[in-house]
Amino acid sequence: MKVKKFIAKSMSEAMKQIRVELGSEAVILNSKEIETGGFLGFFTKKNIEVIAAVDTAPTVRRSAPKQKPQPKISPKTAAVSQQSAPKETKVTVTNDDKLEKEVKELKSIVNGISSSIATQFDDYPGVLKKVNQLFIDQDMSPNIRIEVMKKLLKKWYIQDKDNITKTEALEWAKEVLSTTIASSEMGGFTFNKKFLNLVGPTGVGKTTTIAKIAAHCMLKHHKKVAFITTDTFRIAAIEQLKTYAKILNVPVEVAYSVEDFKKAKEKLANYDLVLVDSAGRNFLNQLYIDELKKVIDFDEEMETYLVLSLASKYRDMATIYEQFSKININKVIFTKKDETFSRGAMINLVYEYGVGVSYITNGQSVPDDIVEGSIEEIVNSLIEVENHE
Repeated sequence: MKVKKFIAKSMSEAMKQIRVELGSEAVILNSKEIETGGFLGFFTKKNIEVIAAVDTAPTVRRSAPKQKPQPKISPKTAAVSQQSAPKETKVTVTNDDKLEKEVKELKSIVNGISSSIATQFDDYPGVLKKVNQLFIDQDMSPNIRIEVMKKLLKKWYIQDKDNITKTEALEWAKEVLSTTIASSEMGGFTFNKKFLNLVGPTGVGKTTTIAKIAAHCMLKHHKKVAFITTDTFRIAAIEQLKTYAKILNVPVEVAYSVEDFKKAKEKLANYDLVLVDSAGRNFLNQLYIDELKKVIDFDEEMETYLVLSLASKYRDMATIYEQFSKININKVIFTKKDETFSRGAMINLVYEYGVGVSYITNGQSVPDDIVEGSIEEIVNSLIEVENHE
């Protein structure tokens, strides 16, 4: 194994030196920022020190020792000797075990490099630096960002595109991000169940979102829709939903208890979809979650979507999700996309909790400002911020 230290002005320059001297199979063992030159501690220059290695040990087979010349013997003696002598066994010894041990040690060193070291490399080559900064500005989780940037960096050096454009780099980013969240189920209500319950904290726009979903299902899917509201804490909320119901020409029932809720379900039995509007309360209070169970009948006929505002901090979103997950959240709805340039929270929540996205809203207009959730929509929402700058 050949190990060598390289000092360069940037990580990009160091990688070029490594490829020239050690080849494309080289592996980075460690790297750090150093200061060189100067006088008495002044006028120093910052450089990158990279230690790289490449396995140079070939597979060697040990040949059998040369045979000494044997004295001439008679055919009869030779025949007797051949019968009595043990059969010769050829032994081939390789250095596979040694090589395997070295590879394991090398993997251990590489895996031991902490993510904190990776975050020091803001000097990504070319436009990858701009992609990394975009992810930071979008409040993408550091763990996800580092994972994605590693894949982009690998793609960069495999293809050796030093002159890649910003547009190409963003397309790469879309591809990697899409793969990263591909396992989560996306899409709007599928009508496999009859009741759709929207829950969430106050101020996220649940009532307006319910009206948008109702209009979406009526116009696009031609379904008979009705409303049930359990938001009896705010008179204005009931009146707002009744206004939407009047505009859409759909019935609305008010439920103050589980018994009221069951009666409303029976009354609306002939409708294709019943949308349930719950009260928005302080999500930090566990009593609110318990109160939902006292009013809403969470049965097998119902799906529950958690409504989250993209104008919120991701830390609050994660706390909200964990609180509401006690009532079995099927998917989430992101609202107020138009009120923030930070969309990384969508990637974070989908990746870290494995939850799907049903709808994304981007304005107050009913029924226009709503789209069904998809991987493409989420990724494009993040990348479009960079394209608009």
